[in-house]
Amino acid sequence: MRVISRNSKLALVQVDECFALYPELAYELVSVASFGDKRKDISLLENPPADIFTRELDAALLDGTADIAVHSAKDLQYPITKGLEVIALFEAFDQTDSLVSRKNLILRSLPSGARVGTSSPTRRRELLIIRPDVEVVSIRGTIEERIALVDSGEIDALIVASCALTRLGLSHRVAEVLPFETHPLQGNLAIVAKVYSEDLKVLFADKDIRRNYGKVTLVGFGPGNPDLLTIGGEKAIAQADTIFYDDLLDKDFLQKYTAKLVYVGKRKGQHSAEQAEINRLLLNEAKDGKRVVRLKGGDPMIFAHGGEEVEFLKSNFIEVKVIPGITTALALASLTQIPLTHRGIASSVAFVSGQAAEIKLPDTDTVVCYMAGYNIPLIATKAIAEGRNPQTPVLLVSKVSSPEQQEFFYTLESLSRETEPFPTPIISIIGDVVGLRNKSEQDVKRPTYLVTGTQKEHYDKIGRVIHQPLISIEAISPNPGLETELNRLDSYDWLFFTSRYTVKFFFEALENSGKDTRYLAKLKIASVGKITSQELKLHGITPDVQAEEESSVGLLKNFERNNFTVGKVFIPRSDIGLSVLPDGLKKLGWKVSTVKVYHNTYPENLKPLDLTNIPNIVFSSPSCVTNFLRLYGTFPTNKNYIFRGKETEKRFNEATKIP
Repeated sequence: MRVISRNSKLALVQVDECFALYPELAYELVSVASFGDKRKDISLLENPPADIFTRELDAALLDGTADIAVHSAKDLQYPITKGLEVIALFEAFDQTDSLVSRKNLILRSLPSGARVGTSSPTRRRELLIIRPDVEVVSIRGTIEERIALVDSGEIDALIVASCALTRLGLSHRVAEVLPFETHPLQGNLAIVAKVYSEDLKVLFADKDIRRNYGKVTLVGFGPGNPDLLTIGGEKAIAQADTIFYDDLLDKDFLQKYTAKLVYVGKRKGQHSAEQAEINRLLLNEAKDGKRVVRLKGGDPMIFAHGGEEVEFLKSNFIEVKVIPGITTALALASLTQIPLTHRGIASSVAFVSGQAAEIKLPDTDTVVCYMAGYNIPLIATKAIAEGRNPQTPVLLVSKVSSPEQQEFFYTLESLSRETEPFPTPIISIIGDVVGLRNKSEQDVKRPTYLVTGTQKEHYDKIGRVIHQPLISIEAISPNPGLETELNRLDSYDWLFFTSRYTVKFFFEALENSGKDTRYLAKLKIASVGKITSQELKLHGITPDVQAEEESSVGLLKNFERNNFTVGKVFIPRSDIGLSVLPDGLKKLGWKVSTVKVYHNTYPENLKPLDLTNIPNIVFSSPSCVTNFLRLYGTFPTNKNYIFRGKETEKRFNEATKIP
């Protein structure tokens, strides 16, 4: 048997180590210098050629000069040279890294600025995590040559594989075994031969550790509804020892299986596990002989890191199978009955990631954007800038295939102006095919809200709105009290606005008195929340303080937490305004004046609605709660009640309290 190896001392020792497992086998050794051994000027930190250490050995196998080659497994390129295969992989006795240093200093004892040599990007990354203050030096050469750099003082320390030192009888040079994550194949030796060399494969099969490996199956769960899981996918799940799953699927569905369940879900800003960590988890389970399923939402090979996992596992000699899943775009098209292609309208479609730093929209008739929740308005703006018709219809769907599926219809133009966040996960279709749905927003199956306040615009964006205002707002006129306060505003330090209507009627009165916003120049202004601040901006005013929690209580908390100088405050308010804000400010030492600027009354001619098919009821103020009870007599059970402000929720709790 003709065996080829690199001609370094370490490489030759590795050949001896392999054949020590097979003392009965005779062989003839051919040793050569590889391209990487000759070209020590090439840094291994700067993306070197993949076959830098195998090129000459591969050529010898292919031309018949040698029968097998012995390699350090981590030196093999992936995919391996065409026409060759690994016929045996041997166990690593040590996969750690060690530090070799002058005076045997351990890593934490090295001085700041110490020069530490390595040829591995992985080691460089791990080193700088622990010691960002050292200088990483790219080095090349045999282990002996690298250690000589330490002894000569050219570098202060060296990171090297512990197994290499052991094989060369240099373990006494180890200053410290390092807590680094190392290459998965570090320490393993591999035998490479021509494909179909079955006679050679049989010789080494009994020591090939891959025979004890399990396998990994990537399974597409589909968009979330278990009914859309394929038969093949369910079979793989049923046979699995370990299942790694994410959060795009129904966790309860997995409880009926006996496999160990490991959550590795990802959400923007809330990652349970990074991809590199997931890769190692999959690898380690498979190396332990487990049948592993990596369960992914949608299809494993569409925006799901499936390709990365396949490459990582196969490069580490793990058998991988991929079972397709229904990708969300296809499920969306079927469930909404909106085709992605349609004769005469759309003959091309593209899937793009909405998370990309530089979003690129292909010039196709239909574009489907995955994972675009935070970038949706930006994508719409970019689409218009790139020449798409601003009136192009857009459909956004969250939680596709689940009972909570929601649909939102826009044009590119209206979507570009959207400021409210969308529920996630969400996917969007841009293109004329969306118009084939031919339904108005009221006809689309969206959550239904009964809005009892005067503003419904926010809920128009997220659902179907039934608007029944339970309060009637009317300015108090004439209002001599307000006129008096307007003439002495310069005696106040702060002006507080507790609703959009206080802003509206205050500025109407200010203008009617012959004054404008310049009259407020010396005042600081506080707003109860976003909607009130938006009304102020119509008058060219940005408040100095906006409550983080949109309520009078929230505004009071701002002043309790912050060291504002106590002074005089003027608060225009409703005729039934709560006392929580003025009373709270007075307790803090403020001098408070209030004036009623509008009536908040029960509307005329109100009639109860049939609430049977209305799951969500929105109360925007305590008076909405009071008037709802007056109109309906009770608060129906099995409803989702939504409150704006703590005082509104407090009024509801008081009204529903059992005596």
